[in-house]
Amino acid sequence: MNARSKYFELGDAKADGFFNISQAAEASGVSAKMIRHYEDIGLVPKAGRTMAGYRLYREADVHGLRFIRRARDLGFSIKEIGALLGLWSNRRRASAEVKRLAMKHIADLDAKIVEMQAMRDTLKTLARHCHGDSRPDCPILDDLAGVACCDPEPEK
Repeated sequence: MNARSKYFELGDAKADGFFNISQAAEASGVSAKMIRHYEDIGLVPKAGRTMAGYRLYREADVHGLRFIRRARDLGFSIKEIGALLGLWSNRRRASAEVKRLAMKHIADLDAKIVEMQAMRDTLKTLARHCHGDSRPDCPILDDLAGVACCDPEPEK
């Protein structure tokens, strides 16, 4: 049932167990701004509204927002979350597809970890060669400017 067709007042909707956007945000851990954004991009359905235009959310909507929050906490992209939401709502899905998405995400995370470790190692080398004193010479700035400054540390 469309919440707008029954609820003229926010108080009546709340009495029947509906949440307004700030309550849905608090209950789900997703900010009101992000809830509106997720509605705008179609990740979640548009909320029902009172005659005054207040958004109304059911417990199931809040549960879906919690799902999104957890998926975001695990680093899934919006596109991946959309796919996961589709699989979550399809009770006839094969878990193999869910696992495939998770395994792809793990591989992506592994690649990012390797990249971040390389960045960390480079910065450590640059910082080790920086005197950090009153002299203007700075290998960190030189590197950012594309000027070679120092030899990389040997592999251990």
